Amino acid sequence: MTSVAGTAASPAISIRNLFVDYFPRRILTDVNLDIPASQITVIMGQSGAGKTTLLRCMLGLKKPSSGSVHILGTDIVRASRRELNAVRKQMGVAFQGGALFSSMSVAENIQLALREHTSLDEKTIQIMTRIKLDMVNMLAAENLMPSELSGGMTKRAALARAIVMDPKLLFFDEPSAGLDPSTAAELDQLMITLKTTLRMTIIVVTHELDSIFKIADHIAVMANGRVIEFGTPQQIIASANPEIQGMLNRKPRENIVDTDAHLRRLVGG
Repeated sequence: MTSVAGTAASPAISIRNLFVDYFPRRILTDVNLDIPASQITVIMGQSGAGKTTLLRCMLGLKKPSSGSVHILGTDIVRASRRELNAVRKQMGVAFQGGALFSSMSVAENIQLALREHTSLDEKTIQIMTRIKLDMVNMLAAENLMPSELSGGMTKRAALARAIVMDPKLLFFDEPSAGLDPSTAAELDQLMITLKTTLRMTIIVVTHELDSIFKIADHIAVMANGRVIEFGTPQQIIASANPEIQGMLNRKPRENIVDTDAHLRRLVGG
């Protein structure tokens, strides 16, 4: 087994020897990663590095070819449907596009999980909804429809929905995508506040360098389907790995092209 990225004694998520294939392509190769509890871990890498596939494995949306994904002590790769659902109830997910139901108001979107998975009375549901909306500065928008929200408001509404059941784990997929710098900075601060006030374990998949070095306690850098380095932001900045330095300094990847072979492929030769 390759060395394990991360050193936490009791990680919230522990991934071992993870391989994922979309035949005939191999997407993840022998990924080993420990994600510390109650901290923010960012998974970064260039497009095609395997970030989204790794996220899907952690959410139980993609079954790997081999390996294990222990979340809060349960290996979700081998878990029964009931065990997987029990783990998922301890997760919150803020999807890249918000994924709000267009026919429901902001408040109704947030209440959906409470109505589906709890037996709380209506007054308690209303109170919990308003508390979470207030946490993300969206209380005034509770009766608006998703079509009436700006991009930043949509992200914050999706975040309120993700935390309404007080999950132990919170996942973000490209949270700053499509946002202006000021709104992105506000969302970054919200993540930090959630970590410090609710002691959530937060996993963020992104390539936005400004956000990464503002929010991250630890960073897992991916390239070609592998975790090539794991460490604090300071350790990643100081890395001698040229691929990591290329990402940090926004250097284009060098492609060595055999011109004759490329021409033959184009003409079908």
